[in-house]
Amino acid sequence: MLLLKSGQNLAAVHIDEMIGNQEVVVKNIGPQLARVSGISGATVLGTGEVVLIINPVQLAQRLDTAAEAPMVVKTPQAAAAAAAAAAAAGPPLIMIVDDSLTVRKITSRLLTREGYMVIAAKDGLDALQLLGERTPDAILLDIEMPRMDGFEFAKTIKADHNLVDIPIIMITSRTAEKHRNRAAELGIDLYLGKPYQEEELLRNLRELLAVHAN
Repeated sequence: MLLLKSGQNLAAVHIDEMIGNQEVVVKNIGPQLARVSGISGATVLGTGEVVLIINPVQLAQRLDTAAEAPMVVKTPQAAAAAAAAAAAAGPPLIMIVDDSLTVRKITSRLLTREGYMVIAAKDGLDALQLLGERTPDAILLDIEMPRMDGFEFAKTIKADHNLVDIPIIMITSRTAEKHRNRAAELGIDLYLGKPYQEEELLRNLRELLAVHAN
């Protein structure tokens, strides 16, 4: 049994054997496996064998989420009413705030493919200008950005009674506990590390939109 700790998170992983430590080159696993939460990449050993690299904490969190998720049973009438309301409202509008053009493009394509409308901003000030024109249903927010970073942007909109209820998912390479605590203090709904898992992001986004729609 292998016991692992990341911040305040603990995970126990049952393994067959401990082979040892080895420096490897982490390779991209492609779009199919990238959607599987808990798999960080792959590498090729000196023997030519391809092995997956897992993130055990993500795996444990995925299991915890599945175990704690409540079961919701809707009558056909309620389901039809919910579908009609969603159709009348149109697809949700998601705002992406990230100074990386690559991240904005990749995330925009992902969300568009899933049926969402998307607007994007390169930093906090750019995002505030967009908020003066349109109000998104959710915000995907980076931390480190020029002019106004993610924390300052979140603090600003959480102080505005017209914007305070917009759910925010913070997606950043800053995964230290102090950054997570700061995000929690500001009322950030969810904190994800980069690179994010597509399925994990989409699942959490759907859940947040459902909660805030009720």
